Amino acid sequence: MIWMHFFWIFGRPEVYVLVLPAFAFASEIIPVFSRKAIFGYPVMVAATLCIGFIGMSVWAHHMFTVGMGAVANTFFVLSTMAIAVPTGIKIFNWLATMWGGQIHFKTPMLFRAGFLFQFLIAGLTGVMLSVAPFNWQLSGSYFVVAHFHYVIVGGILFTTFGAFYYWFPKMCGRMYSEALGKLHFWLFIIGFHLTFDFMHIPGILGMPRRIYTYEPGRGWDLWNLIVTLGVFFQAAGVLVFVGNLVWSYLQGEFAGSDPWDAWTLEWSTTSPPPSYNFAGIPNVKSRRPLWDLKHPEDPDWHYE
Repeated sequence: MIWMHFFWIFGRPEVYVLVLPAFAFASEIIPVFSRKAIFGYPVMVAATLCIGFIGMSVWAHHMFTVGMGAVANTFFVLSTMAIAVPTGIKIFNWLATMWGGQIHFKTPMLFRAGFLFQFLIAGLTGVMLSVAPFNWQLSGSYFVVAHFHYVIVGGILFTTFGAFYYWFPKMCGRMYSEALGKLHFWLFIIGFHLTFDFMHIPGILGMPRRIYTYEPGRGWDLWNLIVTLGVFFQAAGVLVFVGNLVWSYLQGEFAGSDPWDAWTLEWSTTSPPPSYNFAGIPNVKSRRPLWDLKHPEDPDWHYE
């Protein structure tokens, strides 16, 4: 039991460490493709800090079934529920940023929209698992595996794909194929939901994790077949993604310095950037220095 505590003290906060770059990608990309400043920036930062602190106190919510006792179980129930609050604040900030904006559904924004929906579902199933009696029924089951992959794949991987598409022109100096990018998105999101939506069901029916086979007649067969079929869609999407990057690197249109009409300094230099980045130190007066330089007449985007 001591070993389990040591493992989860490391393993549980690690998930929140992994998702922090995904949050940063979302906060960078959503405003650019919504043509709006991010809503409630100070609250967004505060929510990120809260996730960092509360994330250090939720490690034993995978240990409700090992006999920690009522007091310890109650503490980890409350801390796990509490971390949903700053996470929900961030989702609200991103949605409020999109609300009323002139949204451009380029490939990076498509992956960001998928991330918002899927990370919301991941948070909701996490709150479900924070309820100790519910967790007692599903601990060590495929329901937990589905929840975890909703965070890792539906959250982190989707934002990583979006970030690749967003910064690919800056890294390589060429644009990717928008048609192939959207094909990648639709293949991958269909495969994702076939796999991880239906993985919750055998978990509820009692299928334990870490098994490679099982006897027939348990009611798990059909659901696992659907889960497996979804993997082929995801694999096809990844192949399209790799092919898109290779083709675009060799044959893509030249991107120019700022194909997105973005706001941050990396888009003010050439694509790809020179080894020294900037010939002189940039003069930064706000969180959006490039946009301020290009659009000084737009007060909605200007921050002192």
